[in-house]
Order: sequence, then structure tokens, then C-alpha cells
Amino acid sequence: MPPTLASLVHHSALKLTVRAGEDRLDTPVRWAHVSELPDPVPYMEGGELLLVTAMKLEAEDPEVMRRYVRRLAGAGVVGLGFAIGVHYDDVPQALVDAATEEGLPLLEVPRRTPFLAISKAVSAANAADQYRAVTAGFEAQRELTKAALSGDGPGDLLARLASHVKGWAALYDVSGAVVAAAPDWAARRAARLTADVERLRERPAPASSVVGSGGTDGDAEADDRVELQSLGAGRRVRGVLAVGTGAPLGTAERYAVHSAIALLTLTTERSRSLQAAEQRLGAAVLRMLLAGEPDHARAVAGDLYGVLLDAPFRLLIAEPAAAEPESASAVGVSDPLQGLADAMESAALRAGEPVLVVPDGDRLVVLAADGGDAVNACLARTEAQRGDAARPHEPAGEDELVVGLSAPAGPIAAVGAYKQAEQALSVARRRGRALVEHEELAAGSVMQLLADDAVRSFADGMLRALREHDAKGRGDLIASLRAWLSRHGQWDAAAADLGVHRHTLRYRMRRVEEILGRSLDDADVRMELWLALKATAGTGSG
Repeated sequence: MPPTLASLVHHSALKLTVRAGEDRLDTPVRWAHVSELPDPVPYMEGGELLLVTAMKLEAEDPEVMRRYVRRLAGAGVVGLGFAIGVHYDDVPQALVDAATEEGLPLLEVPRRTPFLAISKAVSAANAADQYRAVTAGFEAQRELTKAALSGDGPGDLLARLASHVKGWAALYDVSGAVVAAAPDWAARRAARLTADVERLRERPAPASSVVGSGGTDGDAEADDRVELQSLGAGRRVRGVLAVGTGAPLGTAERYAVHSAIALLTLTTERSRSLQAAEQRLGAAVLRMLLAGEPDHARAVAGDLYGVLLDAPFRLLIAEPAAAEPESASAVGVSDPLQGLADAMESAALRAGEPVLVVPDGDRLVVLAADGGDAVNACLARTEAQRGDAARPHEPAGEDELVVGLSAPAGPIAAVGAYKQAEQALSVARRRGRALVEHEELAAGSVMQLLADDAVRSFADGMLRALREHDAKGRGDLIASLRAWLSRHGQWDAAAADLGVHRHTLRYRMRRVEEILGRSLDDADVRMELWLALKATAGTGSG
């Protein structure tokens, strides 16, 4: 503890007497300073014990003393030491009254006690306190380092840190989720600071902020002072450390916190290097799967990704919504894609499930366990981003994504799953959706895929010549073509539907072939015409 006015008063060699402010003697003293100026405030920093002999003070003038003491208290001076037997045989009553009125501790200094002795006592006590703080800081550093090297995760380190600061500590991962907390009850308080952690993560590392946890936990008051410190050696935040205490950190506690930040940052960066190596292995596994070599992929996956390939997985492809895929040329993963990767990897880590994340130029390809936390994290992120409603006319924000998600698949069907994800991604981009699952397309009508401006434009172009023919009153080729295709080319049934002779229908179908320049015997032509009729149905053009 730093020296206080009380410790100076109890110092047997100083012989100080309290004349005012008895209830404020527990105030710490930063320094003892001598000044005979009528107004020493411009030279004060706060926390000083001011020592005077009143050489230039009108110490018996009540009004002068009131102004003088008020100025000292306002400047943060913690006490006034008045030497008797120099210019005054006793402390003037005007000064005693002013100090009492202001609540400023006033100490009587006997003639035989030099001011230098008081300064030395304060200096020695501060030095001893600093030494204790440094010693405790080094001890904390040794304990925290031992905990960090134990390989048991951050829990032990946080427990030791919480003990050193006499409070609590929590660690957040790169996605802002609470990874560990100590003591256990601190996880509830840490969870309330998610918004503050998110704001800190948006700032370049290193960054810090002081917030209050607020609220209550049962009967225990939880209105703590919480310091948030970002973790990361570069400018990108890799995690956040929260330290909650009932008062501002002292020197020893500050040493412990700084040691924890350094150790957690080192651990985090080491984990990122390991993750980069795992990512390269994951990319090799994905390439083998997409090359139709599931056995080789499984051999390479080993223990790291083998569990993922032994159960149904989902394949997803994500791209920034703000730019078309072919227009992006940057190599690497953009910030929104990195945010998605972080969220899915963090969720998988907490759940103890494998996830394979591969940056692929301007897109992100992910293999994740079907029904696992990683997939759920993706669904939650895209739902929070844009909701499930189509917004085709609103420009996409720079931090928005478009995601296509395959149906559950296994290693043998990985190529098909990739195509499913690409199809879902294409539909999501056309429809202004944040995410589309392939199962939506497979479960619904194919006509949902035709509700697109580009498809309707194609259909209008294909049927334009037939519509122009009908508009001139030369027959009803569009209606006849629709009836014939709906009856799968059965002449009698289609003619009956139209109420015409089958020879009339045959003539109309020959005219369709002549106008379009294409044969109706071609299955692809029949399919395209049928889809064109469906795409323009109800628009007045079909």
C-alpha cells in the first residue's frame, strides 16, 4: 500500500499532530512538496502533502485562508503540513477553521521535525510500495507463464489472473463469444459485455476500453469496473481479455494484466499459425474431394478432418454480396468472409466439432458437420445480416454476404454437393437473398427458379415470333403449342382440348417449327419451349 496521511501521523519519528480533517487521513500521499507561494496551485499535480511555514501567507486572515485552502483542495492537494516555531508559535486559528470547513487534513509539524524528514518518509514508503508491486508483478508473471505452458487451455491462466487482481477475468474469441471465465460465475457477467467487446473488435489492435458490467448476479452486486483489452500482434483483433475489479487496478495488478495480455496474444498468434497450416491441409483435402478422389482425401485428412468425412456434411460457398463473382480479382479473403470464417470456426471449436474452411480467391468454401454448430453459426449470421426476405432492389452493403448451402452429403458425393452449393449461391444472388439452401430448390417447384428477369427475357425472346404471328390473326400458335406440350405430343388429346381437328393441330405445329426454325422432335427444344411458356405464364405475354 502507498503511504497515507494516517501512516505519516503514526510514524514515531515525525511527531505530527492532526489539527483538522481527521476523517480523511486514509488518503494516499503521492509526494511531499514544500512551497511558500501564496498560490502554489499552478505547480501542483494532485495527491501532494503540501508543507509550509507561512513565510508569505497572511495566515491569521480568515478570508485569505478560506481562499487559500479552497484552492488547495480544488487542486487535489491531500493535506497541509504547517510548521510551528518558525514564523508562528502555533497553527493560526484562521487556518484551522478554513481547513475544518473545507475538510482538508491539516497536520501540525513540530520545529524539531524538518520537512526533509517528511519527504524522505513519503519517498521511502512509495519506493517500498513500488518494490512490493514489482515483486508481486514478477511473481504473477511466473505463475501466469506456468499456467500458459501447462497446455490446459486459458482457464488456469484466467483463474490465476482473477486471483491476483482480486476480481474476475474472461476471454473472448475472435467472434466475440466467451471462451473461458474465472471464477465460473464470471461467465454471466462477461456475456453481458458482448456489445462492448464487438465495438472494441472493430478498432485496430491494440485497443482498450473501460466499461461497467452492470446488473446483479443473484444477491451479489455486479457493478464492476471492467477493463477490456484486445489481443493480437497485428492490427487485426484475435480476441479480447476482460478484467473485472471493484476499483481501478494498482501497480501490481497492472503488471499481472499486462503479462496475461502478452501470454494470451502469444498463444493466440501461435494458434493462428497452426490454423494456417491446418487450412493448407484442408485445401488439399477439398481439392481431392472435388477431383473425385474420396479415398485419397480421407487418407490425407487423417485425424484432423477424418471425423468430418465419416458423417454427413454440408458444403457451403460464400461470396461478398457487393460485387459479382467474376468482377473480383483480389486474392485472399475479404473482411465479411473472414468474419464468417471466424464465426464458424469459433462455433466449431466450442462444440468440439471439425470444420474445414478454405479461402478460394474471392469466395469461401466450407465443409461443416450437418446440423452442427458451425452451420448454425452461418445461418444465424446471414439471418442477422439481411433476414429471409428478398430485397432485390436494395444495394448490398460492403459487409454483406451471399451464401449457397448444399444438401447433406458424404465424400463420394462431394462433387455434387459443390454443384448444389453453386446453384443455391446463384439463386441467392439473383433473388437478393443472404442464403439459399439447395433443399429449398429440390423440395419446391422448379418454377421458382424461373421467376427471374433474365429467364423471362429469354422466354420472351424465344416466343416473340409466335406472339407476333398470333397478333396478326393468323391462328393461335401459342395456345396450340401449350396444349400439345402439356399432352406430351398426343395429337388427339391436345386437339380435343383445343376443340380443333387433329390435322389442324398438326398444321399449326409445322408452322411453329417453320417460324422458330427448330424441330419439335428435339427434346431440348420441347423443354425450352415448355419452360418459356411457364416463365411467361400470367404475365400477359404467354
